[in-house]
Amino acid sequence: MLVLEYKAIVKKTQSQAINEAIRTSQFVRNKVLRYWMDNRGVGKKELYQYNTQLRAEFEFVKDLNSHACQASVENVERAILRFFDNCKKNKQGLKGYPRFKKDCRCVEYKQSGWKLHSTKRRITFLDNKGIGEVKLLGKWDIHTYSVELIKRVRIVRKADGYYVQFCIKVDTASEARTGDGEVGLDVGLEYFYSDSNGHHEENPRFLRKAEKAIKHAQRRIYTKEKGKNNRRKARGRYARKHLRVSRQREEHAKRLARCVCKLNSFVAYVDAKRLAAG
Repeated sequence: MLVLEYKAIVKKTQSQAINEAIRTSQFVRNKVLRYWMDNRGVGKKELYQYNTQLRAEFEFVKDLNSHACQASVENVERAILRFFDNCKKNKQGLKGYPRFKKDCRCVEYKQSGWKLHSTKRRITFLDNKGIGEVKLLGKWDIHTYSVELIKRVRIVRKADGYYVQFCIKVDTASEARTGDGEVGLDVGLEYFYSDSNGHHEENPRFLRKAEKAIKHAQRRIYTKEKGKNNRRKARGRYARKHLRVSRQREEHAKRLARCVCKLNSFVAYVDAKRLAAG
């Protein structure tokens, strides 16, 4: 499954509609989870039937696309199955009992409830939440994929705005390797990783470099009055600084992993979780 992400250019009314859709998705998920907790032994069929009951009972749930509500039920179902699977395998520590979501940040549509523009630079959401047409900005070229291959569409809320993610079902092709070596990796604290050839990759310490600016942004939050617009803006600046560090870490890890995998035909690494459990 390939995920292509685009930045969404939305108006204020559209952002309010997206937030309402996210809250509705969270409401459906938590209500279905509560129904499962109160009625032990119910199966997949009963969960979807309860979802239908929620759509009949609450008008704001009915306004959300039916497949988006089903996607929320699927999230509960996966959490339940993962919990039982961990119990059967006698997993050490917490088994991952399903929990209620307090701050959902995305709503997921399946293959209905949206329509992609012919230019594939705009997408229109067709349910009654009022999101409407959204302009997309991004470097990934979605024109090479057929609309039928798009299995999921998510609207994700991040610190710097809204994003639309397309989950595309494609056959991934592996890149040709430029080397045929073998290497073992050990991830540590002093170095990002050390390999069996004696090479030590320095830790970039993105958080340490941004720590001063993050602490300054955090202090600015508490100088603003609670419930005011300036406090909300200060929290947004603080969240964006953390998001930047997160993206730096992710891109750095991907770049190194790609280089290591291309240069070696066999890569072994230390599983820290198993060492801690053993």
